[in-house]
Amino acid sequence: MSRINRRELFVGAGSVCAAYVTRHAAAASGGNGIPPAPVARVEVVKDSYFGETLSDPYRWMENDKDPQWLPFLKGQNAHTRAVLDAIPGRDRLKRRIAQLSGDAASTRSAQRAGGRLFYQQRPVGADNYKLFVREHGADRVLIDPTLLSGAGGHMSLDWWEPSPSGAHVVYGLSKDGSEDSVLHVLSVADGHDLPERIPNTENASPAWLDDGSGFFYNQLTGAVDTPERYLDSQARFHRLGADPASDPILMKRGLDPQVQFDNIQLPAIHTFLGARHALLVLSDVRSEYRVLIAPLADVLAGHAQWQPVAGFEDEVTDVAIDGGALWLLANRDHPRGRLLKTAVDAPSLSGATEVVPQGKRVIERFARAADGFYLEMMDGGISALRLLTREGQVRDIALPFDGTLGALSTNPIEAGALFAFTGWLTPGDIWSVDAAGKVAATGLTPKPPIDVSAYETHRAFATVRDGTKVPYTLIYRKGLKRDGRTPAWISAYGSYGLPAYTPAFAGKTLALVDAGFIVGYAAVRGGGEFGREWHKAGQLENKPNTWRDLIDVCEELCRKKYTARGRLAIGGRSAGGITVGRAMTERPELFAAVIDGVGWSNPLRYVAEPNGYGEEPEWGKISEPAGYKALKSIDSYQHVKDGTAYPAVLLTTGVTDPRVGPFHVAKMTARLQAATSSKKPILLRVDFDAGHGVGSTRAQQDREALDTYAFLLWQTGVKGYQPA
Repeated sequence: MSRINRRELFVGAGSVCAAYVTRHAAAASGGNGIPPAPVARVEVVKDSYFGETLSDPYRWMENDKDPQWLPFLKGQNAHTRAVLDAIPGRDRLKRRIAQLSGDAASTRSAQRAGGRLFYQQRPVGADNYKLFVREHGADRVLIDPTLLSGAGGHMSLDWWEPSPSGAHVVYGLSKDGSEDSVLHVLSVADGHDLPERIPNTENASPAWLDDGSGFFYNQLTGAVDTPERYLDSQARFHRLGADPASDPILMKRGLDPQVQFDNIQLPAIHTFLGARHALLVLSDVRSEYRVLIAPLADVLAGHAQWQPVAGFEDEVTDVAIDGGALWLLANRDHPRGRLLKTAVDAPSLSGATEVVPQGKRVIERFARAADGFYLEMMDGGISALRLLTREGQVRDIALPFDGTLGALSTNPIEAGALFAFTGWLTPGDIWSVDAAGKVAATGLTPKPPIDVSAYETHRAFATVRDGTKVPYTLIYRKGLKRDGRTPAWISAYGSYGLPAYTPAFAGKTLALVDAGFIVGYAAVRGGGEFGREWHKAGQLENKPNTWRDLIDVCEELCRKKYTARGRLAIGGRSAGGITVGRAMTERPELFAAVIDGVGWSNPLRYVAEPNGYGEEPEWGKISEPAGYKALKSIDSYQHVKDGTAYPAVLLTTGVTDPRVGPFHVAKMTARLQAATSSKKPILLRVDFDAGHGVGSTRAQQDREALDTYAFLLWQTGVKGYQPA
């Protein structure tokens, strides 16, 4: 690959943008002082890939030290703020969103350890998640990030893990949604932190020793906000009370000649209560990973001879040691998964015993308990739960409604399981299942006073262009008339084999439904709703299936008169930015509006961001012809064409985002503003104390929802939301 830098005038860009801003500002506020969006500086960089040359007019935005970078973001955001604030109806929308989100508590996960129950919850009316412990029938707060937040920013609890006895909790805190965790250790008895602090511990994957005296963890070594950030991380061990600087490095690339791996792969050492062995897991963006095993005593002594168990090609996606057996969830040639068992002392995947064969439903993961293995299942986006008993029987566990099961948690010395469970119109709670298979809500999450009797959901399958049936779900108020006049907002994701849009309580989204919208979700290929085959059908060279599935679902909704083109909007976040960006650039006339949230818009430039190289297994390597071809196909920025009538677009980013560099959305904004001929708004919304959204507060999420819903109502012509 060769690169030629030169300054060129991007002909017409300035005049097109200036005309757009003048027309749009007048239309939005009647000329009442809305600041114009700044016109982005154009400096064309030309890149040559395998005989093809591409132009990039806004490459300079990849340098966040450029003196025009922050002024551009601030100017765009000021323009967007003024335009969105001028939309009528915001006040009533704001009140409804605040009521829906404030009335609903949210519990992310719960774990039992040492007779205590730990749970992470955002209580009713609270702005952020806290960690609680329940013991002897009483609850108390262990970690409250809001008390640690300073002026102009906030802290977030990124992850946590109790020791087996429940005496300590290791956890990570980060600032402003950056996910750049600093590791802390808390004493549960008195609620105080131990002295040690360990930086660079995003996704630290801590694994405690049985006696709670220490834990293994992963630590990043690359500099913050550089393409090397997630490369060459290392596995270390920390003994409570020791100086973290002296923590031994037990695995990193090049440390052990017998364990070779790529710089994008993260080494993590896993322990299992009661086990004499530990596992070394090498993972990257893929769902599957490499597995090696060694005696735990040797690992702690620093002279482990790691024995290979499974490679990436074996498609192992979950693993556990139980007594003298090693259990693996293997997907190779069995795309919906099967459970295998082999001896710990002489593990052999080829000679392993198949205990649970592949079935119709996908086995997503398993968790070991005293009464057996709980199997988390998926069928087209609907969760199921089964138990493999200690006697070798497999039993279905009846769930109370079609919903999404997550955060499955068990304790190897206790029967039963805990899990989060929710439905589209059923608020989430932590549920329990006992040894008899009885499922019940724990009531850990207070039931919100939200009346859902006025709403209904509809699940159907669209037959897309190649004959595949793609599921989708719609939420709307009862009594809907299918006359093509109802506005609809359809979201999709379709990446990493993740079933992203499975049933989850509509919550604040009901504010948009109340205003007259259909809210829908399309389970496009590339996700994991039907297992590995569904993922691979929307991966690499098959990625066009992802956005074309969304297009075909939307066209079916128009044919069935749920909505119509002038009333149709689409949305996607993160890797979902590929889906909506390419649907828009391929079929711009089909949509009235597009919401692109922290969207991956310029994948060809993954080499310039912290989270880039680690993405290669999902999208391809730019250094290889096939990888370049796949990356170019998903690059929305490179598919924007001058003079095209694009729909209205609201793009969002957070300046501390470690997953999708803000330059993706900023470059896409500038390119669309310069190229569109439709006179419809192209707006960039910037959150200056947030990242990818993972650590955002409730208030931040509510503000983004308000702006999103107001924009959609405005651009789909809903009465009461049209500026004078």
